[in-house]
Amino acid sequence: MAIARSTAAKWSLSAVTVGVLLAGCSASVSAGKTGPELSSDELAASLADKLASTTGRPKPDITCPEDLAGKVGAETRCTLTADDGSTLGVSATVTSVDGEQIHYDFEADETASPAPN
Repeated sequence: MAIARSTAAKWSLSAVTVGVLLAGCSASVSAGKTGPELSSDELAASLADKLASTTGRPKPDITCPEDLAGKVGAETRCTLTADDGSTLGVSATVTSVDGEQIHYDFEADETASPAPN
């Protein structure tokens, strides 16, 4: 079951500040019944939830282009877009899988890309 992201959520921190907050975090989620795989929408929602709960701010706009396979070492890259239009890459790496429960670490890039003109 996919979790819908709210595109109306505003993020008031710059992407650079977000990168500092995301360095070295971890999370875990339950995968769907079709096997140990986390859909791109579920991963983006999980990352947004984790960041919002950590900072006490609204959920940021995060998109993930592909699903995250439930295999130790599997990786994917997501993008966080800040209010000012700057973007920050976020890597998610599976650290363990327990049945349908996928545990992963995530870390943001150190440098944000500026907003397009």
